[in-house]
Amino acid sequence: MTLFNFISNPKLTRVNRRYTDLVSILIPTRNEAHNILTLLQSISVQDYKNYEVIIYDDGSSDDTFEICSAYAAGKSNFSVIKGDHLPLGWLGKNYACYQLAKKAKGKFFLFLDADVVISNHLINSSIHRMYINGLGLLSLFPNQLMQTAGEKATVPLLHFLLLNLLPIRLVFLTKNPSAATACGQFMLFDAAAYSNRQWHELAKDKVVEDAEIMRLVKTAGYRGEVLLANGMIRCRMYRSYSEAINGFSKNALAAFSYSVPGLLIYISVLIGGPMIVLMTLNFNLILFMAGLILLSRIMISFMAGQNALLNIILHPVQIINMAVIAFLSIQKQLTGKNEWKGRKV
Repeated sequence: MTLFNFISNPKLTRVNRRYTDLVSILIPTRNEAHNILTLLQSISVQDYKNYEVIIYDDGSSDDTFEICSAYAAGKSNFSVIKGDHLPLGWLGKNYACYQLAKKAKGKFFLFLDADVVISNHLINSSIHRMYINGLGLLSLFPNQLMQTAGEKATVPLLHFLLLNLLPIRLVFLTKNPSAATACGQFMLFDAAAYSNRQWHELAKDKVVEDAEIMRLVKTAGYRGEVLLANGMIRCRMYRSYSEAINGFSKNALAAFSYSVPGLLIYISVLIGGPMIVLMTLNFNLILFMAGLILLSRIMISFMAGQNALLNIILHPVQIINMAVIAFLSIQKQLTGKNEWKGRKV
């Protein structure tokens, strides 16, 4: 699977062609005072000019709303919405995105998480992709920024799981909804299709709404595509080890369609397989296994824009953390105690 992804190179290609369609950049926020200003500044200096930015503050207890309001003051294409009460049956982010879409006027709706930073070429290249492939939804996996040791020991697992479990190109090439994933950090919709289907309303109670929406898009007969961002959008998902473990354990089961046996089998193979090979004491077999692991980590690191040597060194630690994340994810699923940013999800 990793080799297929490496050879097919599922990255967003930079294009020089200029588009002028109005793009609604829609940003749901909740307690993002430490992130949001960096994103807004990156939007203001990028090379695409015909856009509006709408920010939805979802009951933040920090200064998110004040920071956004101060930045938007005097900018006609920036606006901020103060969120209202979360209705029964909705999850917070899904409801925020639904409310944002109701205010948007663009030909394309671009949903961005507050912890990303965008660069030049991103919007032009993404719109070009929408047109040439006739897409209803394009989703990108950003390059991940990691600063602390805890982040480096956990965050690379995102691309590790993605690129050795799913052939990314098949999301676009096959109409089968089972071949579907997405990243909520960047989701670009055809506005007409979105307004017709109201994707976030259909996925209003889904914890991993991005993958669910991609399935809904494909089921409805629209085309969807998932690509790696190729450096045009970056994200710092978490800022500590505990935050990363908690965040990943919230979503880990979703990659296995919420199948506890499926996740347990994957972890057993991931850890038990190498242990069995080591117990054979067969030097050639052990060397062959180590070579396969090294090769896969190098390919995934190059595709993700990460430090291959560091990921190789930290591979055992990352795999142990994967087991911890799996345990916590199963525990949260069975006990119903899954929380994020002060809300039960």
